[in-house]
Amino acid sequence: MNRSGQSVAALANFYKIPPTEILVIHDELDLPPGGIRLKQGGGNGGHNGLKDIQARLGTPDFWRLRLGIGHPRTLGLSQQVVDFVLHQPRKEELPDIEHALARCLLAWPKLAAGDFAGAQQQLHGKVV
Repeated sequence: MNRSGQSVAALANFYKIPPTEILVIHDELDLPPGGIRLKQGGGNGGHNGLKDIQARLGTPDFWRLRLGIGHPRTLGLSQQVVDFVLHQPRKEELPDIEHALARCLLAWPKLAAGDFAGAQQQLHGKVV
């Protein structure tokens, strides 16, 4: 995961895909479990996979679908961050994360068509 940029850049170069048409889906500590945010560009927030993708593409201007997993401190856990992100979600968080994944699948047709604005509206709208 920490070297994701190698694969992303290889595919982008081979198929001549500009960074603005790339979507990276990743876990996000800064969102609560089940939170979703779709955005283009920005920092890497210490996420090693994003750091590598940015370095290999030479730009941060790709799309990111951020799936919240929460942060151990905001969840009241003493677990180290590295240990937290490498383990399965806790049972009580799993339904929220699975619901978020289902919402992302519903937005997939818009994402696949490059309608990122429409997907943002759908994903950032009220959770049903």
